[in-house]
Amino acid sequence: MSVKIFGKGKKVALKRRHARIRKRISGTPEMPRLVVTRSNRHMVAQIIDDTVGRTLVSESTLMSDFADFQGTKTEAAHKVGELIAKKAKDAGITAVVFDRGGNQYHGRVAAVADGAREGGLAL
Repeated sequence: MSVKIFGKGKKVALKRRHARIRKRISGTPEMPRLVVTRSNRHMVAQIIDDTVGRTLVSESTLMSDFADFQGTKTEAAHKVGELIAKKAKDAGITAVVFDRGGNQYHGRVAAVADGAREGGLAL
């Protein structure tokens, strides 16, 4: 995957970092890829099998599980990690490759990974 991304700005830098990470990380049926997408308000986590290009499991703060959630964004991200681990175990997935999506492994991104580990996923 050779993507040429030029320009300045935060979004361009994020895309460039994500493309650099994706050169090395790929999801397989035995070990799919756990992708974390972060916005200012929400967190989205997906488990993807890249061989067929299909999302196997997804969870986000936009889903109905978070309709009455009271807490910080980091606590919500941790809960997203726990819920995606539960859904993954139900789907028969025990180990994943973590894709931070070009974001720094810190704060909410790390909270999703910690929640997934606590939920029983091997990262």
